[in-house]
Amino acid sequence: MTKKREIQSSVKDESLIEKRREQMIRGAVTLFKEKGFHRTTTREIAKAAGFSIGTLYEYIRTKEDVLYLVCDSIYDEVNMRLGRLDLEKGSIESLVKALEQYYTLIDEMQDEFVVMYQESKSLPKDALRYVLTKEMEMTKLFERLLANCVASGELSLKPKEIVLASHHLFVQGQMWAFRRWAMNDYTIQEFIEMQTKFLLQGMAGEKITIQGA
Repeated sequence: MTKKREIQSSVKDESLIEKRREQMIRGAVTLFKEKGFHRTTTREIAKAAGFSIGTLYEYIRTKEDVLYLVCDSIYDEVNMRLGRLDLEKGSIESLVKALEQYYTLIDEMQDEFVVMYQESKSLPKDALRYVLTKEMEMTKLFERLLANCVASGELSLKPKEIVLASHHLFVQGQMWAFRRWAMNDYTIQEFIEMQTKFLLQGMAGEKITIQGA
């Protein structure tokens, strides 16, 4: 597990740091999506977050720090939600639950996902490397689930197929954030059910019945 990247703060109260940074994330996501990272100023982020520019700099040092926080908030949520599941069970049921948790999160954090992929190129090299590493760790959660399904006999996939399938599961959910404008006729539940059916049928090479799909 990659160590969380430390962002310097002059404030010592950890609960206050978390609260203020959550405010920054909410304000910054809207601005980054509307204006882009480079055209957004730290003063605008502070205003959107509800405090002064001086207060902002008590909790971060650069605008890149705010973008990093946006990216990291996604990874924290993914790890928390998938961490509630039994990833070692090796069953289709566990895989379906994991997809539901992940795709529901994408629905709830659509703007964050869009900003992360559109603007992460603006991060310093070390922070970008961290972001890419954390994304790979999230993909490996699905890789682990698939490998356990193969070990239990519920799926039949070769090692390379497991790796590629894990990327496929991960990326297909992000369609909901990037193509949402074209899918107004679908609810998130319909999207989850249909995607899950398509993905699992493709991996199994035969028809799989998914409850509710």
